[in-house]
Amino acid sequence: MTPQNELRLLPWSGPDGKPCYLSTDDSGGYMSRLADNIEAVQLGTAADLVEQVSAVLGDRDADPENLHRMLTELTGALRDVLRVANSRGSRLS
Repeated sequence: MTPQNELRLLPWSGPDGKPCYLSTDDSGGYMSRLADNIEAVQLGTAADLVEQVSAVLGDRDADPENLHRMLTELTGALRDVLRVANSRGSRLS
């Protein structure tokens, strides 16, 4: 079993929004691959949202509701990206 300081922060939350961790020495195991795939999707979604928000911000006549929706989605994507960065950063050492 992996020591506490080597647990992998997973890219999803558990009940009540609490973080989930994986304890394994097998970086090629099913759960590790699943987490890698979900992280890749989250990073891709964030990149797509940045492009969409940039386009909308360039439109002076943008609908306030559309802006609010996009900022809400962008906030969620940023939260995901920060979780990925924290997870990957802790595994660098």
